[in-house]
Formats: sequence, structure tokens, C-alpha cells
Amino acid sequence: MAKIIALNKPFGVICQFSGDEKTLAEYIDIPNIYPVGRLDKDSEGLVILTDDGKLQNKISHPKYNKIKTYIVQVEGEINDTATMALEKGVELKDGITKPATVKKIEEPSWLWTRSPPIRVRKNIPTSWIEISIIEGKNRQVRRMTASVGFPTLRLIRTSIDQWNLGNLPSGSYVTL
Repeated sequence: MAKIIALNKPFGVICQFSGDEKTLAEYIDIPNIYPVGRLDKDSEGLVILTDDGKLQNKISHPKYNKIKTYIVQVEGEINDTATMALEKGVELKDGITKPATVKKIEEPSWLWTRSPPIRVRKNIPTSWIEISIIEGKNRQVRRMTASVGFPTLRLIRTSIDQWNLGNLPSGSYVTL
């Protein structure tokens, strides 16, 4: 039977088990498992790991259209024009993104404090959105929000397909 692990990846950790930087090996010591897809070093949240190559492919390959949901803190008060553009798809250097589901949200009350904290600028407000996409281009959500004029300050993946982050603490994992 396949091992499936859900990890709440902290900020500053790379999605691999070896290297000179902070890696997944500092948080999880289970042999022969590999991350399903990637999450940037600067991003936080749900990473699924498995020892099953077929399952890994079925979750991560774009042809299967698995939904990935993120909560995103952006610089500025995001407006309806920007969220509608994100929903329709925006033009990036590598093409137009597929339509996304986007909604403005309040800062989640359950959210842990990031270390290091987000830079604060007194005169520039921030706002939050929840965005769901079926693609997984490199730094896609960050590039999407920047393209509509609202750079990403913090990005947390909360779900991949049927798997959710739930209340898993940052740096912790659970076997599914």
C-alpha cells in the first residue's frame, strides 16, 4: 500500500531532501518518499509526499487537472477588476493562465506567524485572496498577482485535490 504524507512546509524550506539549504529532511524522516510537485522556498503550506510513482504522476501531471488552493496576502487593497482578471486568466511570459477561482477573504484567524515576518510598510495596506488553479507553472500564483498589480507577500497552499492542510501546524506532518 502506498505511503501518503501531508506536510505543512514552513517558509524558507526547499522541496527536496538534500542540499545546502534547509530541506524537507529537517522535518520528515521517512525513507523513499518524494514530494508530489513543488512548493517554492518562499511559499508555505501543504506538500503531499508519497512512495508511489504512479500516484505522484496522477496528482502532479497537468493533464489530470487537480485543483490546488492557496491563500495569498498581496500588497495593496485588491479590487474586483484584479480578481476578475485572475478568474479569466492572465497573460504571463509562458502563456495565458487557465481560468481560476478567486475570492477576497479576511486574514485567516488560524494562520500561524511566519518566521521571518512579512515586511510591513506603514502606508501600504495589504489584503488577502483565496485562489484555486489547475495548473502548476513555476511561481504561477505570484506571477499572476503581480501581473494584475498586486504583488504576493505571503503564499500558503491549503489544499491539493482532496487533501487539505486542516489544522496541521507549520513544520509538522501526518500520514494519510
